[in-house]
Amino acid sequence: MSRRYVNELGHKDPVDEVFLASAKQLRPNRSGNLYLQVELSDRTGAISARMWNATEGVYKSFGDGDYVRVEGTAQLFQGAMQLIATRLAKVDPQEVNEDDFTRVAQVEVDKLLLRLGEMLRGMANPHLQNLAECFLLDEAFMAKFTRAPAGIKNHHAYHGGLLQHVVGLMEVVLRICPCYPQIDRDLLLTGAFLHDIGKIDELGYDREMVYTDEGQLIGHLVMAVGMLEEKVREAEKLSGEPMPEETVLRIKHMLVSHHGEYEFGSPKLPMTLEAVALCFLDNLDAKINSFDQLMRDDPNVDSPWTHYHPNLSRKLYKGTNDRAN
Repeated sequence: MSRRYVNELGHKDPVDEVFLASAKQLRPNRSGNLYLQVELSDRTGAISARMWNATEGVYKSFGDGDYVRVEGTAQLFQGAMQLIATRLAKVDPQEVNEDDFTRVAQVEVDKLLLRLGEMLRGMANPHLQNLAECFLLDEAFMAKFTRAPAGIKNHHAYHGGLLQHVVGLMEVVLRICPCYPQIDRDLLLTGAFLHDIGKIDELGYDREMVYTDEGQLIGHLVMAVGMLEEKVREAEKLSGEPMPEETVLRIKHMLVSHHGEYEFGSPKLPMTLEAVALCFLDNLDAKINSFDQLMRDDPNVDSPWTHYHPNLSRKLYKGTNDRAN
């Protein structure tokens, strides 16, 4: 029997399926009775679940990052799909098909890795090519880089999402740079490759997506600079000559300024052509992925509009049913 994924659940559909649990909380309602709230996910998305009149025993029977079998009913509430659970039970990971919870398939990861190598090894600048090679040959780094998400919720928030985001961003760089010959293409490509590398340690993604202690205390922008400095030293040993100081400085500036605004976490605003370009192109790729996912996951299947998103202060227009796929 095939499983029912999150994106297939409709209003009043019965549910008896295995999901990945995260962000569980035991809360009192207005009457003082306890209820369990937990985020459930699979490879197609996530859904918020509640179990009324829950006990501490149920709450302690599984943890964040565990697989749980959930019985209950899906329902549309205030424009969003949620699940009212009547039973939750922890499931042995050996009984679970990991592919049901992996958004980016291994075949796609392999293709993305191949394309990443092609673009980086195709750079004309020998210093930047050498630096990139030091990252590509680091098996421990690449194992994390190919599995990490690009975010927890906002965009590419799934295993392999960081690799997908970076390769997509680099493809855009290759298409944009001919329009702006004053931009150093190889430098911008390097910035696109390295801008989010700190996320491999900022985020935890063994199963659930969380922030690590280091991620909370330092953040991926600062962490990326430390990782870059380490690889610069390796590249200099490999080549037998120092990297140009200004080149390294310009890469560091792209890393710390790519969020674009102080209120978005950037310690510096973009002050070079490549940094400005990276900031806007990175935001473009993130926004397109995020908005597209919101439209795909929207439960209002019979409406050309999504439900209202408070964090965006708007609805999104999906178009009519005859919209081209």
